Amino acid sequence: WCGSLRAALVSPGMAGLRVDFSLLLEPLGFIKVLEWIFSIFAFAMCGGFQGETSLLVSCKGVVNKTVTAAFAYPFRLNTVIFSAPDPKCCGGTWTDVYLVGNFSSSAQFFVTLAVLVFLYCIAALVVYIGYKHMYQQNSKFPLADLAITVITAFLWLVSTFAWAKALADIKMSTGASIIPGIESCKAPGTTCRFASVTSMGTLNVSVVFGLLNMVLWGGNVWFVYKDTNLHNESNRISQSP
Repeated sequence: WCGSLRAALVSPGMAGLRVDFSLLLEPLGFIKVLEWIFSIFAFAMCGGFQGETSLLVSCKGVVNKTVTAAFAYPFRLNTVIFSAPDPKCCGGTWTDVYLVGNFSSSAQFFVTLAVLVFLYCIAALVVYIGYKHMYQQNSKFPLADLAITVITAFLWLVSTFAWAKALADIKMSTGASIIPGIESCKAPGTTCRFASVTSMGTLNVSVVFGLLNMVLWGGNVWFVYKDTNLHNESNRISQSP
């Protein structure tokens, strides 16, 4: 029984495990750690956001009543409704008021990419630390790493700019500019004033981390490329007489 357990633990994959943290001190490993950390900030800042926008409404029997609409990731604002000013809905003149816009596709694209990058960085760091010798001996590993790095850098570019545009629209759809589009505020005897909206500083930070991730992954292309046969072959060609 002990022999079979030992054989199960010492699998072919585990037999090749050689823990070596030296690669983390090189640009290839160090940048991968930064990519892992920055991906956490990107999806945490965006995916964890919760906020609300509020108006001050005066109508029949109501004076400066605060009505609120709470919104959060993934920012399907067109499903978010303002609370009613009073149980009688301003004498029947107040109808359901929804925010405008659905920005879930851009937000989910950004967060999903960040989560996938987070998981890939963990897998890559395991290979760098435990299977460095296999990574350097098998040309397929660096080539696969290079392809994924190039694709990820491009996806960070696309997702970050899409999310930045969506964030600008979210600010418009939850700010003071929403009042002219609210029909209930146009009813006789009803006035609406914008009160406040939750600060979106964390969402701004998520865009910054998206840009940082784009720069990191774009810059890391060179360091991954240096470990591939493509770089070695180009060196041999340039050095040959």
